Amino acid sequence: MPIHSYLQDTVVLFGVALAVIAASRLIRVPAIVGFLLTGCLVGPYGLGLIHNSSRVEQFAELGVVFLLFEIGLEVSPKRLRSLGRYFFVGGPLQAVSTALLTTGVSVALGFPVLQAVFFGLVLSLSSTAIVLRIYNDRRELETPHGNIALGILLFQDILIVPYLLVVPLLGGSAQASWSSVLWRLGGGVLILSAAFAASRYLIPRLLQYLVATRVREMFLMGALFLCFGAALATQQLGFSLALGAFLAGVLIAESDYHLQVIADIMPFRDLFNSMFFISIGMLLQLDFVVQHPLEVGLATLLILTIKGSALYLSVRGLLFTHRIAAIVALGLSQIGEFSFVLIQTGKACGIVDPWTYQLAIAASIVTMALTPLLIYIAPAIGRRMGSFEGKSPEPPPGEQLRNHVIIVGYGLAGRHLATVLKAASLPYVILELNGATVRRAKRDGEPILYGDASRSDILVRCGILGARIIVFVISDPPSVRRGVKLARQMNPDLFIITRARMQAEIEGLRASGADDVVSEEFETSIEIFTSVLTHLRVPGNIIRSQTKLLRTDDYQVLRSATPMAHLSEDITRALSAGTIDTFLVVPDMKAAGMTIAQLDLRRATGAAILALVRNDEPRTNPGPDVQILAGDVLVVVGSHAQMDSAFRYLEATRAEVEGAVTGAPDA
Repeated sequence: MPIHSYLQDTVVLFGVALAVIAASRLIRVPAIVGFLLTGCLVGPYGLGLIHNSSRVEQFAELGVVFLLFEIGLEVSPKRLRSLGRYFFVGGPLQAVSTALLTTGVSVALGFPVLQAVFFGLVLSLSSTAIVLRIYNDRRELETPHGNIALGILLFQDILIVPYLLVVPLLGGSAQASWSSVLWRLGGGVLILSAAFAASRYLIPRLLQYLVATRVREMFLMGALFLCFGAALATQQLGFSLALGAFLAGVLIAESDYHLQVIADIMPFRDLFNSMFFISIGMLLQLDFVVQHPLEVGLATLLILTIKGSALYLSVRGLLFTHRIAAIVALGLSQIGEFSFVLIQTGKACGIVDPWTYQLAIAASIVTMALTPLLIYIAPAIGRRMGSFEGKSPEPPPGEQLRNHVIIVGYGLAGRHLATVLKAASLPYVILELNGATVRRAKRDGEPILYGDASRSDILVRCGILGARIIVFVISDPPSVRRGVKLARQMNPDLFIITRARMQAEIEGLRASGADDVVSEEFETSIEIFTSVLTHLRVPGNIIRSQTKLLRTDDYQVLRSATPMAHLSEDITRALSAGTIDTFLVVPDMKAAGMTIAQLDLRRATGAAILALVRNDEPRTNPGPDVQILAGDVLVVVGSHAQMDSAFRYLEATRAEVEGAVTGAPDA
């Protein structure tokens, strides 16, 4: 095929994609939806700008390889452990319930059993790329529903591997007998065993060698070699390209260099993934949608209903509230990108006829296009579903308390706060949405309730009317804003403290009624600021006054674009003034055993020793003959530059001094 022919199609493809994506941004539609629309427009069933869709499909196969490779990089054992039961319990619950429900409904509609099972496999997968990108843009990845969705999506992405083995069997392929599938699965076990050995020995050594060369191109080529080499190897053994790429990603995920690999392949992944979604859009026959709008609409509604119901029940099975279950169900109710791979495989194996194939493709693309809208309306629907929450039978500990603290969220920050309050014998009650966390905390004797802080009846059971302080330490900005507003309405005298991850959340929390907003973003800057000034030996009172200034008016100084003249002047004056600090003498330092005169600190550095503390007894103005012993604390005074020089002088060890003297003649 002439190169100019490929170049022409590529120019057309990228030109239309740029226009569609630009339009998508104006109407705030995710880029992936724009890629789907691009495929519909340029494909053979749209404007016909690209007649040979196989060219795009070749790039799309690379997109699948890169996508599986990246997923493998994300699913190291450490990552899986952090997701816990969301992956190991929520994932299987969702996959099994969706497959069973889909199979049952399909059989009831008159489809053959094997075809119904195939539909169950297709519907059990959701779109990792679309959901995670939208959640990341909305800053909801760290919320309860974001964590649940991430765990379920990662489990779904792993399912594509066994699914690709089962589909030919459902199609009755002669090459997919039970014996051949078992042989292939047995071969897969051998491959996984070999991969485990390689992950322990070969891969780390190869990556370490590539890093040691300090040639970036070699490291990048090495990562691509592992990705494509593993993909090609599994294909030669009868497996899919995607399986090999996934295994290569898992192997590298165990190394210390997987983050750099992710950074290096990101441009390739984004490019080829866009081709993947464009190729999916090219599969859609627009005239089929025009001729069968009712069938496409009903199929779309059926998919969303089945998947939404299965997801809702699965999240409820994880002991989360109706609200969280509804948000997750709406967010993951679309068909996934890997479902299209299964649909095409099912068509090739004769499981679905051309009409059913086009119906499945059309309905699946519509569910993807509807995902941004479903995620947008999910919080409102979740709040309505929250009205179904029943009251648990345990006695409400908060109602008997007065002047207590309500802790909303029992994560790391919530546990630390509870520990401090308990140590100070201050009354508190905890509110948490994770059922498993509530059970564990109750076993530990914590006064904890299961419920949503954005509901008035739950806050009443926490004793909101008699509480003194409520602290929100959950990562769910919309729920926090609603909870703050409700708490302020119910108890105007309540002191409300909230945590904000991003600067943009501060104004909304203040407007909702929060008295104190602790910004993680700015607090990190303040901690760094404090550490630097402490290292420069700025007096503690100056540091405290400046950090107090930084926190004033919701970090207005840090948020302002105007120069902080008053701040810099105070620090400059502090740095130019003298300061006092202490220094502990340890046995191996040269100062141990020397007299004040022998040390001669003033001549060497300009700083002076004001006092010496030994056995908790201070000796002011020690004479030149006083011997310095290990364990003594020297009180030193001088300018900041002199103090830095003095500490370096005092920290020198005997070995360093002797080495310098020994090496002096050679200098």
